[in-house]
Amino acid sequence: MENRRVFLNRHNNLLQYEERIYPLVEVDTPNVFRNLFPYDEVPKIAFNDRIVPHNMPDEIWITDTTFRDGQQSRAPYTTEQIVTIYDYFHKLGGPKGIIRQSEFFLYSKKDRDAVYKCLERGYQFPEVTAWIRASKKDFELVKEIGLKETGILVSCSDYHIFYKMKMTRKEAMNHYLSVVRECLETGVAPRCHFEDITRSDIHGFVIPFCLELMKLGEEYGIPVKIRACDTMGYGVNFPGAVIPRSVPGIIYGLMTHGGVPSAQLEWHGHNDFYKAVTNSTTAWLYGASGVNCSLFGIGERTGNTPLEAMVFEYAQLKGTLDGMDTTVITELADYFREEIDYKVPSRTPFVGENFNVTRAGIHADGLLKNEEIYNIFDTDKFLNRPVLVAVSNTSGLAGIAHWINTYYKLKDKRAVDKSHPVVTIVKDWVDKQYDEGRVTVITDNELIKVIDEACKELNVNI
Repeated sequence: MENRRVFLNRHNNLLQYEERIYPLVEVDTPNVFRNLFPYDEVPKIAFNDRIVPHNMPDEIWITDTTFRDGQQSRAPYTTEQIVTIYDYFHKLGGPKGIIRQSEFFLYSKKDRDAVYKCLERGYQFPEVTAWIRASKKDFELVKEIGLKETGILVSCSDYHIFYKMKMTRKEAMNHYLSVVRECLETGVAPRCHFEDITRSDIHGFVIPFCLELMKLGEEYGIPVKIRACDTMGYGVNFPGAVIPRSVPGIIYGLMTHGGVPSAQLEWHGHNDFYKAVTNSTTAWLYGASGVNCSLFGIGERTGNTPLEAMVFEYAQLKGTLDGMDTTVITELADYFREEIDYKVPSRTPFVGENFNVTRAGIHADGLLKNEEIYNIFDTDKFLNRPVLVAVSNTSGLAGIAHWINTYYKLKDKRAVDKSHPVVTIVKDWVDKQYDEGRVTVITDNELIKVIDEACKELNVNI
């Protein structure tokens, strides 16, 4: 106790003890937390009601893995597609570079060509970084290209250490540290990806490993970053949940016991249990400056934290977009549909074709009176996506009127209401369609044709 450093916590202005007191715990058999992960049962979420404080950093940001994890679950992007998407990220992140970094594979010529072309752009943000295995051979690729930072895979659960790598904890740690030291000796900043952290022995391996990494960073004068990887999506945000599943507990442990500063700490989540976005936001709230994301959540198995989701989480937490251009999100979605032939699921928040489309007639009536009633925010302003009403047998007069006003951009005195004669004619036509057995939504082209005919019949313009 007497040898522990006392320091001032700048977030709460209280003196605190340094709590770096956890040595490596070597074990003969792997600790796979069978009580939490029985495998032949659904995983357990247990609680001990140990609560840690919120500790959101002064600065938070987004990092991107679209070209790394995002390419592990789909056909690889072409070099040109990677460069185009990277340009979009630069525009989306704004002048403050809220999208701070983007990581790349280096193994194929296509990926290396993309890295060179992105570097030629000369953007400060997103910074181009690499991803490698904990291999000195892989590190040669980083040195060849001349990148300033690289991610290094350092699997930290006993599942990986014992079963995949066939090592002891000490052997694994020494192996990882040797690769990190080589990075530091050549002036490359290492970003250590703690794979499978939500099934790891936090106090017996993760924190002792962090302490060694922080010592290396101090020795070489180069910050070592830690990426906490919820590889299987087991993380939970509930206060009082036990580690290793507790996101607040992991972040608190890495910072308080492992000595990792917020600016050197980021979260990488997967969505196996539908918690990727919530867990990423939680990591921000409890001290991590970075959250690692993939565009549209495209990634292994159920995917990663969607980058576009964290753009809006950022705005909700900070009360500002800090210069991010959110209309780029719609441009990216259009690019994926038209150029990459990737269909974004229609109900995907912010980018799906139907995310702000309503079909219920009673909802359409509310939208006609005030769109705030059924729209999450001004989607036209932030995403160039005005709120829409799909016309079907349940749309009613209000839904048809709203569709006409939106499609033809009719506002104020030019807007039609549900008593307009054109609306009545269209409603009669729609009703006849469904009376005759139709089951699909009316298409835009069909509505345009019927509206044109109604206007000619009534000799009116809309």
